[in-house]
Amino acid sequence: GSHPRARLAQCVDGLRRDVRGHSQRLQQADATNRVLRDELLGMGQRAALLEEQVAKLADANRRGAQALRLDEVELLLTLGQQRLQLAADLDGARRAYALAAGVLDGVDSPGSLNLRQVLAQERAALDALNIDPRRAALQRLDAMTAALPDTGTMTRTASPAADAPWWDRVLTRLVSVRRDDAPAALAGGDRDAGLIALQLEFALARTAIERRDDAAMHAALQRADAWLLRLWPASPQRAAMRTELEALRKTSLILDIPTLGSTLAQLRAQRGS
Repeated sequence: GSHPRARLAQCVDGLRRDVRGHSQRLQQADATNRVLRDELLGMGQRAALLEEQVAKLADANRRGAQALRLDEVELLLTLGQQRLQLAADLDGARRAYALAAGVLDGVDSPGSLNLRQVLAQERAALDALNIDPRRAALQRLDAMTAALPDTGTMTRTASPAADAPWWDRVLTRLVSVRRDDAPAALAGGDRDAGLIALQLEFALARTAIERRDDAAMHAALQRADAWLLRLWPASPQRAAMRTELEALRKTSLILDIPTLGSTLAQLRAQRGS
């Protein structure tokens, strides 16, 4: 009877050892699982950090590219405005503004939509301007100076008709008749000096036009008109010249574009804020 009980006790002891062994292995497996979970969490956190860093780098590169595009837009707008104001180059200004619009289309930063709308309005105003008033004034002045009559006709008097009485032909060579209220005609050296003075007034008018100085241009053309009266006798040609000169005096050299520079000003304001 004792022998079976001994075998049973041994069997129970073996089972207990097996249970303890399984328990230890389960504890070890649980510990291993916790370590693996910690490592997985760590790897997930590192992956998230890496993703965040990559996103930051991509965003920084994007912001840098946008900033470069805005720099190019600002440069093109400045160039276009200077081409128009300094060189009276309307076509060059239009090309610069068109290039700026193309670059601005690739910008999606905040406020770019407003910039595109303002730029469209400014380009429409440039397209509506047929010619820069300064260039038009220079062209009219050049045409006027090129149309000045020959200096040999300045003091030439009318010859009597071939069938006029002999005494009329003789007196015409001895006496010249003019109105008392007519300006004193210049002759000889005074005539040459007067022509030089007229050319000087035209040069001063040109300089004033280049500066868009309406007052200086008007004053120079007024003095030029006085020289026209003294250098040329009354004639339809002189009257036409005076009419053209008066029309030029009434023109304004100021660019009538209220929106000129508005896009550049708004861009700088946005970037400054």
